[in-house]
Amino acid sequence: MSPDAIISLAALTRRFGAVTAVDALTLQVRAGELFGIVGPDGAGKTTTLRMLAGVLPPSAGDARIAGVAVGRDPEGVKPFIAYMAQRFGLYEDLTVRENIEFYADLYRVPRGERPARLERLYAFSNLGEFQHRLAGALSGGMKQKLALCCSLIHHPRILLLDEPTFGVDPISRRDLWLILHEMVAEGVTIVVSTSYLDEAERCDRVALLHQGRMLALEVPAVLQASMAGRLFAVTSEQPRRARDLLRAHAAVLRAVLFGDALHVVASPGTGAAELGTIAGVRSVRPIEASLEDVFIHLVDEASAREAAA
Repeated sequence: MSPDAIISLAALTRRFGAVTAVDALTLQVRAGELFGIVGPDGAGKTTTLRMLAGVLPPSAGDARIAGVAVGRDPEGVKPFIAYMAQRFGLYEDLTVRENIEFYADLYRVPRGERPARLERLYAFSNLGEFQHRLAGALSGGMKQKLALCCSLIHHPRILLLDEPTFGVDPISRRDLWLILHEMVAEGVTIVVSTSYLDEAERCDRVALLHQGRMLALEVPAVLQASMAGRLFAVTSEQPRRARDLLRAHAAVLRAVLFGDALHVVASPGTGAAELGTIAGVRSVRPIEASLEDVFIHLVDEASAREAAA
């Protein structure tokens, strides 16, 4: 474990019968880092966070949080962390303030310290004016902010968040990420799982997971710059037909649908004009690779290796 790592995973594995949900995951998270665990549904994100939180024992390997081995002493990590599950346990028949006070009681926050902490939580969540509203009457985004406040009331060193913006409107998603960056600036270490690859670009580093295995671990910008070849956005009146024709082109390495358009990876030196000659193509323009482009590329490579093996 490196000196600046506060979380360390060593071949962390979890099996459910014949299914391996997390497969020998090894990585380290630095203190004060905003670390993303990224992948689609079924990638192993929730299972990984549940093991880190001491909720689920690993089948093999282990993780250390602040020097405590989670597999051997799951209760020993609890003072250092706050774990916010995808469906956080808010009490909808209690008010915003009553929910936070309840979690303050659970974490044994001294009563003399609570007013200042509540004021701070209300300030960055903008929930102060709603403190007497029942939690059940809040919007989805406000519920997530309240869940975050409940998680932070005891000033944890490490925050484990399982898809905190799932099903949340775009404005609330932005607000939640602003809150997370504020917490990191104050020294909190955050591990957040997400299936939104555009959100993952906000993290300091990301681990890209697919079917329980780690495909890459790096700074998002470095991953985006690592894409081989040239990337183009291509529009067509018949995108599926254009995709098939582009895939047959000698210079095209990959062509995938992105909404109503296509993202095409071509060999170095390929120009937009060359791809524009394909039947049905309306426009071609070079673009920068997104994290989603990188992820699809890595999944394709992993699938090809598995097929060859």
